[in-house]
This record gives sequence, structure tokens and C-alpha cells, in this order.
Amino acid sequence: MNAQTGDLKEDDEAPSFRLPDKDNRETCLTDFKGKWIVLYFYPKDNTSGCTHEAVEFTAAINEFETLYTVVLGVSPDSVERHYKFAEKHNLEVTLLSDVEHKVLEAYGVWQQKKMYGREFWGVVRSTFLIDPEGKVAHVWRKVKVKGHVDAVKSRVLELQAEG
Repeated sequence: MNAQTGDLKEDDEAPSFRLPDKDNRETCLTDFKGKWIVLYFYPKDNTSGCTHEAVEFTAAINEFETLYTVVLGVSPDSVERHYKFAEKHNLEVTLLSDVEHKVLEAYGVWQQKKMYGREFWGVVRSTFLIDPEGKVAHVWRKVKVKGHVDAVKSRVLELQAEG
């Protein structure tokens, strides 16, 4: 797997991490061993697409919990920005801050992007479903927000039925 090119794929070991949440508490991937994990990466708090995605994941949080599935959102925003974002929109998903881009890079979602003819580095909206053993079970890249949460729930159900 070459994380820089985004080659993380199904059956790869999910890269481990330790990141602060909106309350500045450390959260590790290993904290959720034995559970399914929806690890979604998004560009920026309080932008329309990112807000819509976080609100939709929050609306489905109880359904995910009944599937023994944790939802974690990661962006390069600060702990303080995450706190304000969560408060403003009553978010129940766990938001993790990766200001140094280490986890974003490990998952291959910190990439060069182009907008209006300008090149810059940023987060490519992506979601990784991690199984209870810590392996990548499914990957969604260049996610379109509309319908994404339902697609993730469906995939969790499918994989759990297979297992």
C-alpha cells in the first residue's frame, strides 16, 4: 500500500492513529477494537457539504450504534473549530483533529487538488469502513455527500450479514 497515492484498499490493515477529539481527548483506532468503524475524512468544518455530511451521520448515529458501528470524522481543522462546529449543528459524531495531516496522509486522502485553475493541497472526501479486526472492509473515494450515509449503512449491513 502506498498511502501517498491513495492505494489503501480492502483487506489492508487500517493505519493506526491517535488524534484529539473536539473536547481535546485522545482517540485511538485501537479504542474501537471489536467494533466496525466508519472513518470519514472531510475538508473543512462549517462548509455546506461537510456540514450536510456530519448532520446526516449524526441523524443515523443510533442506527450505526445498533450495528456496533462507531462513526469518526477527521479533518485538518483544530480542536477548537471542531468544538464550535459540533455545538452549532448539534453533532453527535466524534470529530477528530489532524492539523499535522499525518492520518490524512496515512489514508491517502491529503492530495493535490485543483479549483478555478489554482492548485493546492487538501482533503479528498473519502470514507473507510474498518472491520472489527482492524482491516479495511470498504473504501469510498471522492465521495458525493447525497446518499452517502445510506450507502455506508447498507454496506455495513451487507458485510455483517456475510460475516
